[in-house]
Amino acid sequence: MKDIFANLLSEIRDIPLATRIGRVVELGRGTLRVVGLERAASLGDRVLIRGSSAPIGGEILRLSRDGATVLPDGSAEGLAIGDMVDLIGATAISPDDSWIGRIVDPMGRPLDGRPLPRGDAPRPLRADAPAAATRRRIGPRLETGVAVFDTLLPLARGQRIGLFAGSGVGKSSLLAKFAQGVAADVVVIALIGERGRELREFTEKVLGPEGMARSVVITATSDQSPLLRRRCAWAAMAVAEHFRDQGLHVLFLADSVTRFAEAHREIALAAGEEASLRGYPPSVSHAIMSLAERAGPGPEGSGDITAVFSVLVPGSDMDEPVADILRGVLDGHVVMDRKIAERGRYPAIDLLRSVSRSLPDAATADENLLIGEARRLLGAWDRAEMMIQAGLYVNGSDALVDTAMKVWPALDAFLAESAPETGVAGSFERLAKALQPK
Repeated sequence: MKDIFANLLSEIRDIPLATRIGRVVELGRGTLRVVGLERAASLGDRVLIRGSSAPIGGEILRLSRDGATVLPDGSAEGLAIGDMVDLIGATAISPDDSWIGRIVDPMGRPLDGRPLPRGDAPRPLRADAPAAATRRRIGPRLETGVAVFDTLLPLARGQRIGLFAGSGVGKSSLLAKFAQGVAADVVVIALIGERGRELREFTEKVLGPEGMARSVVITATSDQSPLLRRRCAWAAMAVAEHFRDQGLHVLFLADSVTRFAEAHREIALAAGEEASLRGYPPSVSHAIMSLAERAGPGPEGSGDITAVFSVLVPGSDMDEPVADILRGVLDGHVVMDRKIAERGRYPAIDLLRSVSRSLPDAATADENLLIGEARRLLGAWDRAEMMIQAGLYVNGSDALVDTAMKVWPALDAFLAESAPETGVAGSFERLAKALQPK
């Protein structure tokens, strides 16, 4: 009964006692100007525009003595001079433990047709990261359900890694494997700017009932406004922080940071910021880094947020702005290669271009020897592959290349394996076997 009343009180608390009203005085390309709110509103406040059709939400981008510039959530078609604008106030979300297993939009509304109770404590969307001096160090290695991540690219509790991939190389499938297999109490998934038809396919088929049973999915589809697409990442992180503050271990999966950055770019340009970073405004760096810093180990007495941020890299360009910014603040990066996917090996991870900064601490001395040997042989194969395929390499020319040729089929197959039931120990046993020349 206590929980029922807490949710009811939360709903009552959010009913405004009075609403400040403004009026539309100018309609422009994508934005509109409102007067009457400039002395009551703050930058980033939400508004509700009541035109002749259905009300439209919006956000205040600029404030001056003469009024406020508002970016609406949807199309401005149908709006007119004199339409009323209600000031809603600061953006926040109220997560609740009952959200596990649910699909929610960035405003905290259900998308699966069932009632969704609000939590009793609203959380700001753009919260500060925990104070650096109070945060714990990265924790022990986690079982992931994927052999390559249990061995060569370990994922530790509280670690933040980037998943860098082009479209169609198995990125979503790998995220779903993490959601099903990584040892965590709760999984929070941010689907930012995904195609609408893919939501049910991801939750029902790719993620499945087992993964969905411990997950909260926050989504904003590609046809929605940049305000909602950007808010999707912030709302998902706020939900993750809700569970972290209860002492739980949260796995946070974001797909993708690139679409978050693109949404931020649209909003920043509408607000008058100039693009200077290969088409991106300067503020995109802070937006990405502040989102990433909110994940990671929590302070003493709380849980941790282990995060996987996916990044779309057209043409495998790891130096494009979003990839370059994010790679600099993460604890590891995983590169997926289209050429590997085209020859049928999934996950299509380019191990030589990938790194986990939890090493060497996340593995024992013997395990680190195995990891080093695997990388050494993969590097030798990579250097000589073109000559080998062309028939120009002569056996005996290089002992390391000779060994790499013998172990390559088994080692390549290992990179595609799921982890055995024996977990990390079993994965290392398989790796050791794959490294034995045939």
